[in-house]
Amino acid sequence: MPTLTNLQARDVETLVHPYTNLAAFRETGPLIIERGKGVRVYDVEGRDYIEGLAGLWCTALGWGNDELVEAARVQMEKLPFTHLFAGKSHDPAIELADRLKDLAPVPISKVFFCSSGSEANDTQVKLLWYYNNAVGRPNKKKIISRLKAYHGVTIAAASLTGLPNNHIDFDLPIANILHVSCPHHYRFGLTGESEEDFATRLAAELDEMIQKQGPDTVAAFIAEPVMGAGGVIVPPATYYEKVQAVLAKHDVLLIADEVICGFGRLGSMFGSPVMGMTPDTISIAKAITSAYQPLGAVMVSESLYQAMLDESRKIGTFAHGFTYSGHPVAAAVAVKTLEIYERDDIIGRVQRLAPHFMKRLDALRDHPLVGEVRGRGLIAGIELVADKTSRRAFQPQQMVGAEAAAAAQREGLILRNLADTIALCPPLIITEAEVDEMIDKLTRALDRTEAWVSAGRLRAPS
Repeated sequence: MPTLTNLQARDVETLVHPYTNLAAFRETGPLIIERGKGVRVYDVEGRDYIEGLAGLWCTALGWGNDELVEAARVQMEKLPFTHLFAGKSHDPAIELADRLKDLAPVPISKVFFCSSGSEANDTQVKLLWYYNNAVGRPNKKKIISRLKAYHGVTIAAASLTGLPNNHIDFDLPIANILHVSCPHHYRFGLTGESEEDFATRLAAELDEMIQKQGPDTVAAFIAEPVMGAGGVIVPPATYYEKVQAVLAKHDVLLIADEVICGFGRLGSMFGSPVMGMTPDTISIAKAITSAYQPLGAVMVSESLYQAMLDESRKIGTFAHGFTYSGHPVAAAVAVKTLEIYERDDIIGRVQRLAPHFMKRLDALRDHPLVGEVRGRGLIAGIELVADKTSRRAFQPQQMVGAEAAAAAQREGLILRNLADTIALCPPLIITEAEVDEMIDKLTRALDRTEAWVSAGRLRAPS
């Protein structure tokens, strides 16, 4: 058992860490990161790591970007805080909203700012309920999400999330939230079922659910273009086309959760057009500031905005918002971030680098532990399996994915295991040489993990 340093011990006794086994963590303590530069971060001992998940899918421009630091400094000096309540405003929020409207993949009327993707998706739920009340459809309130979807951890957003650990003992999901099947052909396709047939079956399942619930009770369907924290799942071709035909038939809106896919990750400013989605509203966060400041937003259609106007006339106010909605420092950093994306052709960079990234990862398909490699742009998942032929998974309590992530950290690579899927989502500024270094480190980590499995060090299934 390792002896904790003083700093680690202080951490254990003062902080609650998200998505952490709090009991086991008391014994191991944290990895304490001190600084970062480019695609690398450095711990307090001076060891460097390639940050293979861009922090939490978010630090698109890497660490130590002087322009973003300066944008924050200038705004802090000029106007460190004001708010948007009761008709107040400021230049950075106005400029950012204007730019977002221009960049949006579908016509957008207005932008509502918040501080995170969770807040954005919670707001989506509230706005849809508000909208349907305004237009005289008080029963049209149900929102359909998907198993393995990730939409956040606030009460409504965590309910939309389709991962059991986000619900167990939190008394979630709340009412009016439903889930349909996960569009992961490798794991959930039937024997001999083509990807297109799989997509047809899932669209039929959605149609059946809406009809069973009653179309007059279903308000929206929410989807990430590529599913992130549920395992980097890329839906099959024709899936969104078929799903949207069902939604149109029943007058059900489509919410695009672009929190991970937005701002270049898939080789386009937004993931929706890459995957064939035409959303009615859009949630964004994370890379909008390259994570240098907390910021999220909901991009609202004209029809929703008109309903908000009607309710405001009736009630006397639009009674929703956060202290930090459109925070001036966050907005100023976001404006500079968008400027850098355009000036430095970050999207073109992703398009040029993605084939090499996926080619290197595809070579891992022959590894004894790897069942599937999947991805798009500069995001990928490598699913580890106990048997490649049958696709049999390891038992969850055997913690094979966690062992692989720990082995990668020992190699100088930080990534994230989503159960037994290894997720990669590097900063968009990564170079081809750094991609090679990252995947070389991952390969060695998988070799270490395979030796660990072969040595019989797996935990016995309970």
